[in-house]
Amino acid sequence: MQRKVLNLIGIMMIILMTFALTACQKAPDQQAQSPAKPAKPEVILATTTSTQDSGLLDVIIPAFEKKTGYVIKTISVGTGQALAMGQKGEADVLLVHAPDAEKKVVDSGAAINRRLVMHNDFIIVGPGEDPAAIKGKSVIDTLKAISKGKAPFVSRGDDSGTHKLELNLWKAAAIKPQGNAWYQEAGAGMGQTLKIADEKKGYTIADRATYLSQAKNITAQILVEGDAKLLNIYHVMEVNPEKFDKVNKEGAKAFADFLLSNEGQSIISTFGKDKYGQALFTADGGKTEKDFGI
Repeated sequence: MQRKVLNLIGIMMIILMTFALTACQKAPDQQAQSPAKPAKPEVILATTTSTQDSGLLDVIIPAFEKKTGYVIKTISVGTGQALAMGQKGEADVLLVHAPDAEKKVVDSGAAINRRLVMHNDFIIVGPGEDPAAIKGKSVIDTLKAISKGKAPFVSRGDDSGTHKLELNLWKAAAIKPQGNAWYQEAGAGMGQTLKIADEKKGYTIADRATYLSQAKNITAQILVEGDAKLLNIYHVMEVNPEKFDKVNKEGAKAFADFLLSNEGQSIISTFGKDKYGQALFTADGGKTEKDFGI
């Protein structure tokens, strides 16, 4: 009887030791999955509607938050508004796509560490019947044809990166569209502008990522693409903490670094492939504008 009791005690001790060893082995993994909460966890990201409308932020932000413990507060507006927030110190980090305007913000001292993250391209879309006969034309010839034929054109009209590009293209074509009945300013994000153009059987300039994400909801087709003037480059910039002392310096840098990390670049380079058969963005970590000839 005594031997049975001793054997039972021995078995119980082995079981307890096994549980203890298992717990010790799991502890590091659990700690890795739950990073320590930063002292200042909230990070304000001012970014373009295209990164939001395309769905990219819905994938990349949760990955960043899980890895770091930071919490991103996203403010999705046109690039012009996002840059203005940076100039006022109302955001911590900016993800935008208007290179000339971005450089001015950096030169003003409001933002630092401007780095190239990714690119895609702009396209001109419109009704399948293509009343202005623009399909396959160059961008400049396209705008001239739209103006000459007085075909409906819907502009974002919101000081976004897309809007800035559009205005530069009209200028290059020596056309002033404002004030013409065929030209409408939506004052809206990319997704909404696409819907308005579609309803009016009109043309618009869109970033490819947002168009592909909205294609099932509209009938507009891609008519002009591949022109070098339609390159769409995104940079990340941190708002300067030396100029704005309330900026979350550590959080802003952590997010910018994550976008350019192997994990962030992998998310960007594969985003959209499962749903659209092609990536919506090309990851460009480590590149500069010189790599694009600009």
